[in-house]
Amino acid sequence: MKIYYDEGMLDHETGANHPERPERLRAIRRRLVASEALEPEWEAVAPFERGWVEGVHAPDYVERIESMAGETARLDPDTVVSPGSIEAAHLAVGGAVRAVDELLDGDAEAGFAVVRPPGHHAEADRAMGFCLYNNAAIATHYALEAFGIERALILDWDVHHGNGTQNIFYDSSQVLYASIHQRGLFPGSGSVAETGRKEGRGRTVNVALPPACGDTDYMSAVDRVFEPMFENFDPQLVVISAGYDAHVRDPLAGMNVTTEGFGAMAGRISKLAREHAGGLVYVLEGGYHLEGLSTAVEATIAATTGHRAYEVGGEPSDKAREVIDQVRSNVAAMKA
Repeated sequence: MKIYYDEGMLDHETGANHPERPERLRAIRRRLVASEALEPEWEAVAPFERGWVEGVHAPDYVERIESMAGETARLDPDTVVSPGSIEAAHLAVGGAVRAVDELLDGDAEAGFAVVRPPGHHAEADRAMGFCLYNNAAIATHYALEAFGIERALILDWDVHHGNGTQNIFYDSSQVLYASIHQRGLFPGSGSVAETGRKEGRGRTVNVALPPACGDTDYMSAVDRVFEPMFENFDPQLVVISAGYDAHVRDPLAGMNVTTEGFGAMAGRISKLAREHAGGLVYVLEGGYHLEGLSTAVEATIAATTGHRAYEVGGEPSDKAREVIDQVRSNVAAMKA
């Protein structure tokens, strides 16, 4: 499996005690290098092109971000830039774009863009939630434009709702944004009732679970919501916004997903992606417990490549089943 990575993304310095720190990528790389059985192929990222970004973000917003190169600034209470941050953001965009480009060119069946800063909170005209540019959205828009893709699925399993990605594609009939996240967390969006607008009505799916949900709850959502969603929408491209802060050890949330749970989700979803789109791309989002993050990324890759099968048994909790059944009824009405 191809891993898109560049040491330059470590130069995005966020300050002492900030959860989104360079050590996140270091921990993932150490884990994957030690996992010789996985045989990851380390790939360079694509050179940055501003036009990719302006397909998603407002030109005046891009100009503001680019003008901060070499500077130190705080964009909101959580989002900062340091002298190396803008180049790191360029590399993150380039990693996501190259992963999608090589998938659609037939050069890879699956890829993982191990990138930072993350992206799914970045709005068209606003940085927030640790995010500067929306890597997954930019790579998806690139696929629509460069390859003529008509139906793309972005599936976001970060514990926080991807408000930026949802809003960027909220009116689009071409992009289905689906998120499974913890209800009530930052940024406060992502209710089950948010289902899209205009041509995009029905193209947004939010599985907003209550706190303390775990492996069986997430796998029930995969089986009862995401599998029929794949069947009804039949995507030609699948991009996973792969955040790992739903991990039971993560300090920023209150979910109970284990490393094995992430592996089980990846195994099931990658199988669906191969059947419909020939493969998929993962783009790293959150995940702030270093061991939980790195082991879950390893499990994702092991499951996707068939090196290991992860099984999760049992029934979902009543509190999760209620949400899943509600969302399932919305998906049942979806038409490709």
